[in-house]
Amino acid sequence: MSQLLTTLNAVADPHWHTLADAVPGVTPEIPKDVDQPVQKILNWTAGLGLAGAVLGGLLGWAAVAVGHNSERAALAARGKQAILWSLFGAGGIGVTAALVTTFYNMAK
Repeated sequence: MSQLLTTLNAVADPHWHTLADAVPGVTPEIPKDVDQPVQKILNWTAGLGLAGAVLGGLLGWAAVAVGHNSERAALAARGKQAILWSLFGAGGIGVTAALVTTFYNMAK
């Protein structure tokens, strides 16, 4: 137990910032070779996800139309659920893409 306390005391030394001063002028940044492919992956992922959400919404509307016209209430109900889940999916993709892009650009 005393070894653990000694280690914690050494780590929690109030002069720990002197270790960080040993490397002056270092700013973290993403290399340019990595920047472009990562941005393309993020854009394609968000674009394909939103295209899938739009397709799901359109198929949901089609199910609602067919279900109401053929008096199949279960099909119409499933179509309405598909529309809602497509909206939630598109909103989630939009929020996630915005957050990832924001934190990604903070590292630049």
